[in-house]
Amino acid sequence: MELKVNPMISEELLALLACPSCTGELEPGTDRSALLCRHCALSFPVRDGIPVMLIDQAERVS
Repeated sequence: MELKVNPMISEELLALLACPSCTGELEPGTDRSALLCRHCALSFPVRDGIPVMLIDQAERVS
């Protein structure tokens, strides 16, 4: 299954990244401005094509 991600984030990078809270898989958000961890219900922002993988910068998603 091919995932479409922010053009600045390669699929190879996405495959290497993990949630810093649970080490689970991340997936791009619908508008591609964040990476989502479904297990933790956290959304990590992507700013200028760079994922911000800091727990204190993440937002809870429902």
